Amino acid sequence: MRVLIIGGGGREHALAWRIAQSPEVDRVFAAPGNPGIARVATCLRVGDGSPEACLALAESVDADLTVVGPEAPLVAGVVDAFRARGCAIFGPTAVAARLEGSKVFAKNFLQQSNIPTAGFAAAPDAAAARRALDRFTYPLVIKQDGLAAGKGVVVAEDRPMAEAALASLKPPFVIEEFLAGEEVSYIVLSDGRNVVPLEPTQDHKAVFDGDTGPNTGGMGAYCDSRILTAAESCAILDRIVRPTIEATGFTGFLYAGLMMTSDGPKVLEFNARLGDPETQPIMHRLRTDLAPLLLAAARGALPAANLEWAPGPSVCVVLASAGYPGAFPAGKAIHGIEAAEATGATVFQAGTRQASAALETAGGRVLGVTASGPDLAAAIDKAYAAARLIHFDGMHYRTDIGRKGLTRYNKSTAGT
Repeated sequence: MRVLIIGGGGREHALAWRIAQSPEVDRVFAAPGNPGIARVATCLRVGDGSPEACLALAESVDADLTVVGPEAPLVAGVVDAFRARGCAIFGPTAVAARLEGSKVFAKNFLQQSNIPTAGFAAAPDAAAARRALDRFTYPLVIKQDGLAAGKGVVVAEDRPMAEAALASLKPPFVIEEFLAGEEVSYIVLSDGRNVVPLEPTQDHKAVFDGDTGPNTGGMGAYCDSRILTAAESCAILDRIVRPTIEATGFTGFLYAGLMMTSDGPKVLEFNARLGDPETQPIMHRLRTDLAPLLLAAARGALPAANLEWAPGPSVCVVLASAGYPGAFPAGKAIHGIEAAEATGATVFQAGTRQASAALETAGGRVLGVTASGPDLAAAIDKAYAAARLIHFDGMHYRTDIGRKGLTRYNKSTAGT
């Protein structure tokens, strides 16, 4: 197989890293890729990034399969363009990708499909949103309708915070009741009918320790089978995932961002692709050859499969630029990746570029330091030990990735 991966972030590096290990794959291409991806794939330019440009690129390299990483090409209809030409591509159509592309569409779908989610109100503009605020108690959640790279969500503790959020986000808006519980990222492979679940993960959206500060695209994640019980996984599949796929014919990676409440799992959001940084620990743990499964799913023939996973958890710690998730500088020299990887960790590159003298920062989230261990505590220790060997000016990261999982594990083993 010849596989083309669309995208150039940490998620795409992890995908390319895993797919390049497949005995079924001869060559991996990435567009546009990044310096880390260039270690395992051939990086190419993708023109203006339009669906037509992506299709032309896939045809130029004779790709047997194209895998789309980020959401924007999916919402723009890249899958539709490929299918119209008879080219194999893994991802949802533009209509199905509206589950991520429009928060209003997704909330209306959940309500109409009787899928558990938070109570909400949709508002076309700030004036209507202000009127809708009176229907909710605080804290509440305000979301920007369209794509916002994981940052278009504000938890407002009071009316002044809500007013400020409406001024900072773009309309239309969704206003939601605040759900208490623990967040879980639940991702499945689908061919439009059949479903193969991945192991559960937990993302850490807020920029600072203790889930404080503004939301980011994700400051770290861990993958561990103990995040959910077997009964909880079955409930998610039966009440949320399968009804969604049956109603939409969704193909690709369906990501359900969930809150595990006292009333059971409820949907916070849908994504039409793999999460970032959830992909990094997922790919670190996965042992099953992913490439043939993706090709089968793209052809509408995903087999029933029990994926093989490394028994221990994996943890990804994101190293970010100064100022992120706000404005940040670029061009800071990065040191220590080789030393970090010598510890057994894998450093997935996201916002990087190759300068003449050194690897440099080129984004807000720069690196995803990922490690596995026999248990969660060991995986956390390995990831942070590797992260401490890396340096660039202004680098910051959370120091509590996976801590909720440790608390859960310690509670479950107390007295045994």
